[in-house]
Amino acid sequence: MRFTKMTSLGNDFVFVDGIHQNIHDPNRLAKFVSNRNYGVGADGLVLICPSQNADFRMRIFNPDGTEAQICGNAIRSVGKFVYHYGITRKTRMRIETIAGVKVVTLDVKSGKVVNITANFGSPILEAAKAPVITDLEQFIDQPVEVLDRTFHVTAMSLGNPHMVAFVEDVDHFDLEKYGPAMEHHPLYPERANCEFAEILAPDRIRFRVWERSVGETLACGTGSCASVVAGVLTGRCNRSVDVEQKGGVIHIEWDECTGDLFMTGPSTVVFDGEFVEGNPYEENAPWD
Repeated sequence: MRFTKMTSLGNDFVFVDGIHQNIHDPNRLAKFVSNRNYGVGADGLVLICPSQNADFRMRIFNPDGTEAQICGNAIRSVGKFVYHYGITRKTRMRIETIAGVKVVTLDVKSGKVVNITANFGSPILEAAKAPVITDLEQFIDQPVEVLDRTFHVTAMSLGNPHMVAFVEDVDHFDLEKYGPAMEHHPLYPERANCEFAEILAPDRIRFRVWERSVGETLACGTGSCASVVAGVLTGRCNRSVDVEQKGGVIHIEWDECTGDLFMTGPSTVVFDGEFVEGNPYEENAPWD
């Protein structure tokens, strides 16, 4: 089975062409390839599959084998993958996910993909659909007690559940302590991706993310979008913002007219590989 390791701002995934290869146990495969000691090492597995409703279908699996609805950095990387490897010559494509069909646009210069923009549509702010257990219609800047602190939290869905809390000096924030406690807070029946953000300027945010089923990662595309939405809703930032993460900077635009969120940034092919005889999962391998 052939694969490609790609990264977007340090958010790294193993990509597998599921159009020309048959993967019959992706949950098990995800656990193997994501392992940084015995596998390839990644934040998850991404399968690129045929779609009846769009140009391609993306399936994404966490390191624990669970399937996720969507990932911003992964879907942008899918756009680069299919162009880079000649599967399509389109520079604008529709990609199906569990969270719906998203439009990805490539910025190509001299035959190279230099930037990828994904349109994530409008954030879902209705509390019941975020989902958050509350009597409020929207959960914006609400106090939430976590361990020994109270955070003011804004919750939403971008195809997957997010909560955003603004803090001071995010670089020294104890994410290992508060991240898992917030992820598993009783407010979130499906658990949540947790962003802790710091406003640097009206057009610049820095944040760290504790991803559901993953832990801290160097970057999160939908988390970047969620941080900007929360910042706008609470009067902390503009609608066009550069978002700093440990892995780099991504640009987020929340269109005031359409309500759509646009995420623009790079993606890099790290290497291609092939699983060969002798790997610890060869017996009953989850591919043909």
